[in-house]
Amino acid sequence: MLTTVAAPLGMSGIAQSFKQKENVPAIVLAKDEDFWLSIRNQYLLKPDYINLENGYYNFIPQPLLEKLIEHIREVNYQGSWYMRTVQWDNKKKIAARLAGIAGCLPEELIITRNATESLDLVIGGFHWTPGDEAIMAIQDYGSMLDMFEQVKNRYGVVNIKVSLPLHPKNDEEIVNLYANAISERTKVMMISHMVNITGQLLPVRKICDMAHAKGVQVIVDGAHAFAHSKYRIDEFNCDYYATSLHKWLSTPLGAGFLYINKKNTKKLWPLLADGEKDFSKINRLNHTGTHPVHTDLTINDCIDYYEMMGAEKKEARMYFLQNYWTSKVRNLPRVIINTPAEFNRSCGIANVGIEGITPGDLAQRLLKEHNVFTVAIDGAEVHGCRICPNVYTTTAELDTFVLAIKKLSNNA
Repeated sequence: MLTTVAAPLGMSGIAQSFKQKENVPAIVLAKDEDFWLSIRNQYLLKPDYINLENGYYNFIPQPLLEKLIEHIREVNYQGSWYMRTVQWDNKKKIAARLAGIAGCLPEELIITRNATESLDLVIGGFHWTPGDEAIMAIQDYGSMLDMFEQVKNRYGVVNIKVSLPLHPKNDEEIVNLYANAISERTKVMMISHMVNITGQLLPVRKICDMAHAKGVQVIVDGAHAFAHSKYRIDEFNCDYYATSLHKWLSTPLGAGFLYINKKNTKKLWPLLADGEKDFSKINRLNHTGTHPVHTDLTINDCIDYYEMMGAEKKEARMYFLQNYWTSKVRNLPRVIINTPAEFNRSCGIANVGIEGITPGDLAQRLLKEHNVFTVAIDGAEVHGCRICPNVYTTTAELDTFVLAIKKLSNNA
């Protein structure tokens, strides 16, 4: 059964709530539990467990859910007229808003269904020749590694895999790891902006500059970074950047975007052929047939919500929540934190393990014995549970989680 919540404020009420706090420094507001409780009240949360697995899908607050329902009704009302008249104009305007937040030109960004589709479009769209090399990390998202395996089997691409240090000494350690894997046959490397299983942030700009100096293109998997940590794509000097919007922008399921540096648009084949014949236009890579356009429309509302909150304030809240619990268990016997502590190397996501307990058993016991829902990660040299709070998560809930970790590790 779904729990009841306080009456949602609605978008105008939420805007006023943030307006009242606009002069409060982000680092101060991050700790204001009364304020974030008012944000929590905009969500319909199951009372069965504490949800610390917001990384898969960040379900949307009630005011945005109402906006989605409005758009579904309106598109259903207008039917084919909408699809044949204003559909693409609206999508183009929303893509331009996303580009403004992401830090790129509107003609360099397309709305997709998720980060996987976006990255597959790039990986599968290259003109591969036998012997071309691609570099990636074993900690990268499994679906992307599978796509590289497919181009290996199909085109004879050689995949070079590195393993990221969980606690790097400095940026240069990571940059050199990728640099040492490059050869004269290397065509592209894929890196994670925020590693999905640990939450570690990589020094993207430094890696891109190094790779470009060696003639190698860079694909960045930003599935967990957008609307989570604050950045601009144009500061990264990357060639391709992809994300899922139904994670930290909290859009409805099935929304993402792909950035392609405009000099690279002509170099890719689309996943699905389209009628656009101009190879310089990014929309020729964006054909998926008829799709749920009401999701596209709701992206606009989710951008409104995100801008009300403010990128700095959200980032500060996310890091505060992560540091709140990791700082209480990081140095305990048998407890293993698989995420760097430094502010510039992590944000809201972290990974914790306990010596002598498999990740699967740890996730199961957290749920059954302590009503804490998370996800087990047991591979790619990472063994623990990924912990993903959201802005609505309370410190009281994290206190419950910390006590659970202490008990399970016999530190209580």
